[in-house]
Amino acid sequence: MLTNQARLIIVGIFFLMLVFFVQQHVYELAGVAFMFCMLLIWGYFKEGPIVVAAKSFHNKEYDKAEQLLLSIKKPEWLNKKRRGFYEFMLGGISLQRQDYDAAERHYEVAVQYPLRSINDHVAALAHVANISIRQHNYDKAEAYIGLAEKHHENITAKMKTVIERLQTELKKHKTK
Repeated sequence: MLTNQARLIIVGIFFLMLVFFVQQHVYELAGVAFMFCMLLIWGYFKEGPIVVAAKSFHNKEYDKAEQLLLSIKKPEWLNKKRRGFYEFMLGGISLQRQDYDAAERHYEVAVQYPLRSINDHVAALAHVANISIRQHNYDKAEAYIGLAEKHHENITAKMKTVIERLQTELKKHKTK
């Protein structure tokens, strides 16, 4: 729940505490300070500011969320759950900006990782299918709708309605 800058500032404070405790020969506290430094550095690479970005994303502050997400230098180092949500949020931001190619790319990556829920997973599949229909790539849309249908029993009624609309839209275009 920290931004990368806040995390680095706190690491600096703990490092200074570590140096002080070593100079004072209080090795137990130096060990604790070192442990907190390592924990924060691990979080910097594996967790990132995903939680803070998610809060901004849900508040529709897309610029702030994107800035936080782009502050992650190596997204491939994020743990699997964070990486999926990272890509899902970037897909949503790209969709809001009507950058459909980037949105499609991010949602395709997001479905390869575990997301918060089955609904989020199906939503990412539905977004890729919808973008594919709009770009006249009907085979790809059909494949993604098929993947979404595999989760039919576990999704909400709203998501079932979205999939049905996509199927109807796909049938219209395929009969032309």
